[in-house]
Amino acid sequence: MIDLRSDTITKPTTEMLKEMMSAEVGDDVFGDDPTVNALQEKIASLFEKEDALYCPSGTMTNQIAMRIHTRPQDEVICHKYSHVYLYEGGGMMYNSMLSPKLLEGDRGMITAQQIEDSINPDDIHFPNSRLVVLENTMNKGGGAVYKIEDIKNIRKVCDDKNLKLHLDGARFFNAIAKTGEHPAEYGKLFDTISICFSKGLGAPVGSVLLGTKAQIKEARRVRKVFGGGMRQAGYLAAACIHALDNHVGRLQEDHDRAQKIGETLQELSFIQEVYPVETNIVIGKLVEGKSEKWLLKELENQGILAVGFGKGLIRFVTHLDFADNSLNQFAEVIKKIS
Repeated sequence: MIDLRSDTITKPTTEMLKEMMSAEVGDDVFGDDPTVNALQEKIASLFEKEDALYCPSGTMTNQIAMRIHTRPQDEVICHKYSHVYLYEGGGMMYNSMLSPKLLEGDRGMITAQQIEDSINPDDIHFPNSRLVVLENTMNKGGGAVYKIEDIKNIRKVCDDKNLKLHLDGARFFNAIAKTGEHPAEYGKLFDTISICFSKGLGAPVGSVLLGTKAQIKEARRVRKVFGGGMRQAGYLAAACIHALDNHVGRLQEDHDRAQKIGETLQELSFIQEVYPVETNIVIGKLVEGKSEKWLLKELENQGILAVGFGKGLIRFVTHLDFADNSLNQFAEVIKKIS
């Protein structure tokens, strides 16, 4: 089966498993797991942030970030298709009693001017605008990547208007594989950053939240409340360290294969449009009269898995376990569908 549903479906490599099995561990809730500590120090140094906190998931790191930056009745400004709004179970409302301000934007990306225009006045009828969340790459935008100059403009608005800025960087390393920038450039722009290791980087579990020492101290308290404190988590953290050392440089391979999938889709009679392919996500829009359910079933019958993205959209995601032979098989199969 060729699985293109997500880059979360990868299995640890043989080398990664060896690192996991030989990891030195302790009790991370007590703060004495040496491998977790090493991961946190390594990623914080990479982004030139003061500290980091390892958590089970990117949803948790995003939710913790929103909690520590706000108080109940505050407002979070984000794109209407952002992960923190669409795919985290209503967590910002449930966990932190926050109100979302949902913006439109090209392929899921928002601008400094939009943010400035959306900030609420100091009026008891409105929630306090407190936090801006950007997602880079943007999942629902087909892996779209923000230009760093646009982020700098957003940072200026946040500084001028006393707003905090959080990055949902679930596929951040895919973004900089595209742009060639260094993580530290982003560390200077965001108050907090969430990085996921179980997507493009191929680790089995885990995300980190980056911030100041004070922010991460508070984040550790919130992680405990959310049930995210793990014990001998070093076995998992070892996989993340291996991913940072060995899987970042190969991300362009995923992007190249995604480009070829996009080119293949453009040749098909049942595909009306293909979103611009920048990273490892490909979204195709079906012509009128063809349904997501139809194409997904046709593909599954031929041993290929993808996901429907609503409104006639189909998503394919390339990853560590999808090689050239699978790419060729995918092209052969989908070209036979009519």
